[in-house]
Amino acid sequence: MSSTANARRTSGGTSGDATRRGFNRDRFETGLFRVLRPVVVVLLLLVALLPFYYMILLSFRSLDSLLQNPGALWISIDEVDLGTYRDVLAPVAAGGQGFVAFLRNSLLVALGTVAMTLLVTIPGSYAVSRLQFFGRRQVSGLFLAVYFFPSVLLAVPLFVLFTQLGLRGSLVGLVLVYVSQVAAVSIYTLRNYFATVPVALEEAASIDGASRLQILRRISLPLAMPAVVSNGLFIFMIAWNEFLFALLLLVERRDAWTVSLGLSQLSGSIEVPTTVLMAGSVILTLPIVVLFFAAERLLTGGLTAGAEKG
Repeated sequence: MSSTANARRTSGGTSGDATRRGFNRDRFETGLFRVLRPVVVVLLLLVALLPFYYMILLSFRSLDSLLQNPGALWISIDEVDLGTYRDVLAPVAAGGQGFVAFLRNSLLVALGTVAMTLLVTIPGSYAVSRLQFFGRRQVSGLFLAVYFFPSVLLAVPLFVLFTQLGLRGSLVGLVLVYVSQVAAVSIYTLRNYFATVPVALEEAASIDGASRLQILRRISLPLAMPAVVSNGLFIFMIAWNEFLFALLLLVERRDAWTVSLGLSQLSGSIEVPTTVLMAGSVILTLPIVVLFFAAERLLTGGLTAGAEKG
């Protein structure tokens, strides 16, 4: 009796071991993910890069070539036409679209927004991080809450205010609007980074006779420079691509248009060929792409810095 039971147990254990040896779940999942990972990566790259590639391709094609074969994903060297970029960059007096002036205006607005925002937010975020005052935590939350309000709610009040102040149609007025839009989130981000700077370093400098401003300038700011630069890049991208307030404040002065306004003019005109529109889109997008990849490591490192303290 016992020998029969042992035989059954032995037979059952052998079949179970054989089943487990025949199908290993961990090995199956590892092999499946090894196959699916490159497939998913390739599909995501196609979804992300194919529209941009097709936009660049259209910008280098002549209108006749586009009409003959609009779906072509590859063209010969003979079909490359740089005339679309000449039309976009040439001044209006020469029959072009005047994008050089638009690029200059956008660059001035973006750099001015970055400079003024950092000038305000660096001491502000340091004060919220280091100084003790009534309502300190509530102020930090208020800065972030302000950023959650939709910009369109402020469009009409700001339009009326800047009209009365005589700043409508001025790049300075547009810079002031952008600073008010991005200062809150910039303070919130930099505050988290300043909180990770060791307090002992500041206390040692204070014992040596350094003032609070000297501590900020010589100790805290150099240590927080990665976060400051990443915030500057983030602000630059917002100011470069913004459209709503640029439309409200600058639409009456073409010489003060930014590049986003110039591109909207191209897309809203039935007389502008698609190739010229695509060339303008490339000119708008390419500086941001180059800037992002040039500072990718610093940007990602700075934006995630300060997420944990310790």
